[in-house]
Amino acid sequence: MVGRNPNRREMCVGLTAALLLPVAGPLAAEAATTKTAVAYPDMVGELAYYVAGKEDTLLDLARTHKLGYVEMVAANPGIDPWIPGAGTQIYLPTAHLLPSGPRKGVLLNLVDQRLYYFPADGKPVETYPIGTGQEAWGTPLGSTEIIRKKRDPTWYVPKSIQKDDPTLPAIVGPGPDNPLGSRAIYLGWKSYLIHGTNNPWGVGRRVSHGCVRMYPEDIEAIFPRLPVGTPVTVVSQEAKLGWHRGQLMLEVHPNLKQNSELEETGKLSPATVPEIAYRVSQAAGNRVGDINWKTVKLVVEERRGIPVPILRQKDIGPTASEEKTASGL
Repeated sequence: MVGRNPNRREMCVGLTAALLLPVAGPLAAEAATTKTAVAYPDMVGELAYYVAGKEDTLLDLARTHKLGYVEMVAANPGIDPWIPGAGTQIYLPTAHLLPSGPRKGVLLNLVDQRLYYFPADGKPVETYPIGTGQEAWGTPLGSTEIIRKKRDPTWYVPKSIQKDDPTLPAIVGPGPDNPLGSRAIYLGWKSYLIHGTNNPWGVGRRVSHGCVRMYPEDIEAIFPRLPVGTPVTVVSQEAKLGWHRGQLMLEVHPNLKQNSELEETGKLSPATVPEIAYRVSQAAGNRVGDINWKTVKLVVEERRGIPVPILRQKDIGPTASEEKTASGL
């Protein structure tokens, strides 16, 4: 699911990771922890770019194209998020490798700040940006399920949040001032919800008290299709691997600490991905000798959240990614 607005100014598609073809790879089988009749591709969506106009900001473009603010900043290093400048080429990171986890119900990845929905009828995977918990209010990891749903919910403010902000009332009724927005999905974990928001600019950022917030239009679209009992799995994966058209792809996002740094300073401090060499080698299988380790290193360093091919093409010579940095895609 891409969610781009065709009426905006010039937008070009068809980059290296642009095609949406279901290709089976070894990670597809490893990622699914439950059996399913649906063979999902390892990658969904397509990478695109947009030529900015005078009044565009990355914040506005993020919502228009169903992206989060920080993932837009990560994909476009060195570009002023508030004044990109007319004529500036903006990458839209709308191609996503699926995280490891069950291919059913809802799969949330806290690091790339996205919700992945696997429709029960076998239709294509849908993905939406989400806002997640601040460092001190972390969203829990693990498996749970939807236990109830509510339109126009009332927010009963937890005492812990009131202690943090004494100006908050004990109860906030339905309406434009309600932080839960117009829809709330309650999970088996007490006090944790997936909900809308009265502050859309918080989507794609770590600003909640642990709940998962979505753009108002996204929660309204998915709300009626998530029945009570739908399984929900929450993971935290900064690096994702998958196969696409015979190529092993690597997608690396800023880790949770770097996510905050990127929003505050626009820069990332260096960080490694645990066991990345082992994971890449295992994923490559009998093509381990074709791994372009220089590209792997660059993808980890840059952490742009864009799927990048990391295998040399057989009998063709160096891949394009060997000729320039991963950010030159």
